[in-house]
Amino acid sequence: MKRHALTRAGLALAGLAASALLLAAYARGHWWLGFILLVPWLLALDRARSLTASFALGLAMAVGYVAAALGWFAPAIAAYTGWPLIAANALLLAGSPLLVPEILAFAVTRRLARGRFGPVITAMVGAAAWVGVERLSPTLFGDTLGHGLAPATTLRQAADLGGAALLTVGLLLVNESIAGAIGAVARRAAREALGALALAAALVGALWGYGHLRLADLARAWAEPAPSLRVAMVQTALVDYEARRREVGAYAVVREVLDVHLALSREAIDRHGAEALLWSETVYPTTFGQPRSADGAALDQEILDFVAASGVPLVFGTYERDGEREWNVAAFVEPNGVLGRYRKTHAFPLTEHVPAWLDGPRFRRALPWAGSWQRGDGARVLPLRVADGRTLEVVPLICLDDVDPRLAIDGRRLGAQAIVGLSNDAWFSQDPLGAELHLKVAAFRSIETRMPQLRVTTNGLSAFIDPSGEVLARTGMGDRAVLAGAVPIVDPPPTLMVRLGDWVGGAALGVLALVALAATVRPRARALAGTATPARALFDGRIVALTPPARLVLALLRLLAALGLAWLAVRMAMVDGFAVNSLDQLRIFGGAVVAPLVAGSLLRRWFAGRASVGADALVLDVRRARIEIPLGSIAQVRVWRVPLPAAGVDLRLASGRRFELGLGLADPRAFVERLRAAGSEATFASPGDAARARWAAIRATTPQRWFDHAAFRYLAFPLLPALVAFRLHQVIAFGGPFGEWLTHGAGAWFAAMAIWWAAWALGLMLFAAALRIGIEVATGAALAGGEGVAVAVRRLATRLARVAYFAGVPLLLVMRLL
Repeated sequence: MKRHALTRAGLALAGLAASALLLAAYARGHWWLGFILLVPWLLALDRARSLTASFALGLAMAVGYVAAALGWFAPAIAAYTGWPLIAANALLLAGSPLLVPEILAFAVTRRLARGRFGPVITAMVGAAAWVGVERLSPTLFGDTLGHGLAPATTLRQAADLGGAALLTVGLLLVNESIAGAIGAVARRAAREALGALALAAALVGALWGYGHLRLADLARAWAEPAPSLRVAMVQTALVDYEARRREVGAYAVVREVLDVHLALSREAIDRHGAEALLWSETVYPTTFGQPRSADGAALDQEILDFVAASGVPLVFGTYERDGEREWNVAAFVEPNGVLGRYRKTHAFPLTEHVPAWLDGPRFRRALPWAGSWQRGDGARVLPLRVADGRTLEVVPLICLDDVDPRLAIDGRRLGAQAIVGLSNDAWFSQDPLGAELHLKVAAFRSIETRMPQLRVTTNGLSAFIDPSGEVLARTGMGDRAVLAGAVPIVDPPPTLMVRLGDWVGGAALGVLALVALAATVRPRARALAGTATPARALFDGRIVALTPPARLVLALLRLLAALGLAWLAVRMAMVDGFAVNSLDQLRIFGGAVVAPLVAGSLLRRWFAGRASVGADALVLDVRRARIEIPLGSIAQVRVWRVPLPAAGVDLRLASGRRFELGLGLADPRAFVERLRAAGSEATFASPGDAARARWAAIRATTPQRWFDHAAFRYLAFPLLPALVAFRLHQVIAFGGPFGEWLTHGAGAWFAAMAIWWAAWALGLMLFAAALRIGIEVATGAALAGGEGVAVAVRRLATRLARVAYFAGVPLLLVMRLL
């Protein structure tokens, strides 16, 4: 027993060490290791026999993660605080659970899920815990596993869908799949292993396929001719202002900084044709425009005179003061004066900003180096414009601002065409790995928003980044250099991240909440399962009798409508925004969604009939014809693999042939039970058929009410909000509810009302589709607890969806009106 315990401990330590080593290599650019780096640790977690053991492995992995990927931070701490390096390392490792709490959350949540769900749900719950905790408590540098895919040009393009967090989810699921395959091989479950590997390959293939398509789209967009603005970044490698101030005095330091920057700026204009100039964060180490002395006023004026004489706008980092409060700002200066300032939103904890609840004399005595800057108010868009009228709208980001996707996204929503990043990464001088990480994280802002980025730093790494996240040009650490290039003046293509924001973390937290709710209500659901017998409902006799060609036509119509609705949803997410605001949308809705649905409904009515089971025959009454099939001749029932146009069955006769009509029906299992109750020996043809019948039976348990009918849900009900919105539009646009009728005639009035009606029908159909997806996902997740649990959960989810649709939409409209 003791030997087995030692063996398990040794395997766990080996797994931790292997994952830490792989992580260290992954952080240094070996991106392909991201798909396997957690596998040894996951196998160790799988062997853990208790929640405590899983927590310990999570804690150990957190320490290994920080040591492998963030070890460069210790020298920076030592250099800034003056502490010994060993003390800085000890502080860094001791703070590992606070720096990467997502690892602990992943280990614990995964363990809890393993005892309740299957491997797929467990993997999804673990991934949700990882990115959800990162959303609640972002890492210090905003980094996540997905940022390690920065060197993978094609794979990283999926970040415009869900940011680096989405890539993290993909990496975690691939690692889980490979670990699951290894475990299946150990159990000699070859089919399970192949399935897990196929899932891993599908995930990687999906990332690659999307990236390939997105890069092709970007290449076509870049090929279009467009005006541009030539921008130069000045990197002087002047660092450690404090040490220089102690040696030569404050004025001499500012004088030296200004002289070097002005000389390189003149070179940028004369030799590189710069039309705009960028200097780095806090490069002007005093308040600009608020001089504290006559010398300070002269230095301020020197900057203004330089910009006026050169005719080249300048953006640079400085300070701003308002009473006792001070900000780290980016100043925008034009030839005619100061255009505006942007205040840094995310000040670095402690070194730049101390929360009010923590600040005080005792704290300042303990940490005299702590900063006192205030936090800014969020994103702001300012122009870089030249004399001939060319204007590039930019969103400035200062240092840690570029690790937060939301600021760049807000800037794009405000009309920005490019990102201007100002940073002082001098504290990474001893180990460039920190500067490399900062550059990688910043580059993802360009992928997410598809805006080019100009990133200027004090001593490296300054860079030009294109909308695909590619670093086109960069400086080295410690270089004194000018980096110049042309930036196209174009509006970036839309992305899902810009439409929805940084949504992955929030969605992950929603998934965790649903899983926690399911785990909490499971005992109650099991109690309900004892009374949830509709899965054993009697066969109601309603069928749709279809020949194979007729079924194919109906299936294609249903599929066309689904694809049309999905295309509208994607187009709204990527291009149009979540509002029905164009006739093109309504044309697609009418032609690709409504028309197929109406045609399919009419065909279903044409082929509709009834089936009844007599003492010795199955009787089908279809289109005034009666067909009797002896019960003894029905050998097997095959459930349609693809439930299109709906669930249904094919009958296999005792002679071996298939009955010529397929039967579309809601509950194949109830149908088979009715046959057997009448004396038939018919069975499902395979376990797969039985499983599909089980799912159909669960779906059939929810009773349909009159208001669930498609005609009411998508035709009559949308008329209510449409009439309210249409009347408001008429009053605003034409001065009264019938203003358009009086101005342009009855035809124009009715046409406008029909457009509003169709727009609301489209919006509500999309909302209903989203609710239906939620119901199906909840039912599938609950199925792990048994059929009764799934039935109870489906009924509850359906009730909630009805409330959201029929009560939530009018309530939201009323709130908007008020």
